[in-house]
Amino acid sequence: MSPIPRLRAYSGPAILSYGFRPFFLLGAIYAGLGILIWLPLLFGGIAIPTAFSPLDWHIHEMLYGYVPAIITGFLLTAIPNWTGRLPLQGGPLAALVALWIAGRVAICVSQPIGALAAAVIDCSFLFFVAAAAAREVLAGRNWRNLPPLLIVLVFFAGNVVFHVEDHLNGIAALGTRIGIAAAIALISLIGGRVIPSFTHNWLARANPGRLPMPFGRFDVGVLAVSVAALVLWIVLPGWDGTAVLLFVAGVGQAVRLARWAGDRTTRDPLVLILHLGYAFVPIGFVIVAGAIAMPRAIPLSAGLHCWTVGAIGTMTLAIMTRASLGHTGHALVAGRMTQAIYALVVAAAVLRVAAAFEPTTMVLLHVAAAVWIAAFWTFAVGYGPLLSRPRRAAR
Repeated sequence: MSPIPRLRAYSGPAILSYGFRPFFLLGAIYAGLGILIWLPLLFGGIAIPTAFSPLDWHIHEMLYGYVPAIITGFLLTAIPNWTGRLPLQGGPLAALVALWIAGRVAICVSQPIGALAAAVIDCSFLFFVAAAAAREVLAGRNWRNLPPLLIVLVFFAGNVVFHVEDHLNGIAALGTRIGIAAAIALISLIGGRVIPSFTHNWLARANPGRLPMPFGRFDVGVLAVSVAALVLWIVLPGWDGTAVLLFVAGVGQAVRLARWAGDRTTRDPLVLILHLGYAFVPIGFVIVAGAIAMPRAIPLSAGLHCWTVGAIGTMTLAIMTRASLGHTGHALVAGRMTQAIYALVVAAAVLRVAAAFEPTTMVLLHVAAAVWIAAFWTFAVGYGPLLSRPRRAAR
């Protein structure tokens, strides 16, 4: 993301000056808190007055709680650059943050307030995010950036389906698949823009030689196959044909990633982590395909957590750290703390996928949870001051 236009005088709290500040900070805190609550909730150590089962509470709050917060922070920061229009600041931004917090509270107390009230409060956040983003994109006539907005609308629809399905059936399998598919589609779309761009810029400056391949027909084809495979997985998750298309998409995504020259970025962790995070996308496609074709040998949970903990967790932290440094006036350099964040989230992903293959022991699951919490709370502690203070003046 390029620097945000500064066209309006702002004298309020720095945390409300741009969308990435509150949503990245609160999202990171909640990502750790959600997992800290999740395991005791699962094993009966604690109870919360939610209408969801422990498993669905965990899935919903990571998929429709944490992820939308980070997407919102990204979009509210990127859209002014895309459209040239003013960013959302101050009171309107505070209202959106309050609505996100209200959604988290409503889900936790959905049993006493009622499932319908909780659903309305929770779903209204993504509705207003989509409305705000649509207004800016349409007013700026920036048609090129409609696809990310459409994916936000898919998230909104998936959240609605999740609530309805859980209320009627006690389990929200379809809503879960919609949310995961939307997140992987968004990473495929945005990652295809920012990873080659950031890699090209760094290589041209610091390591001349082979550069990432530019976006072309191959990328369009891989995106089309990937979206088709994800849609097929949503509607026909157990069909052999779905497994075939998921595998083809995974191979295509792997080739696409290889074309971005990530092997030449080992000297810059800020760039390298983008490639490592994206690598979980094709691996997830292949594992989910294998789980459909050979369910006794390959657990579906391994593929799903490869996408969620691996791709979503790593890519969001990669974008959060880079954007936070750049937009607060700090050098784009990954210090030891930032490198520790990257190591922790990648380790959490590997451990969580491994835990899916060892369902009889809970050791790997607990270690993965602890490492995940450490990654996100290290971000909150280390980057919280940057996000809460005014942008540092350029030197």
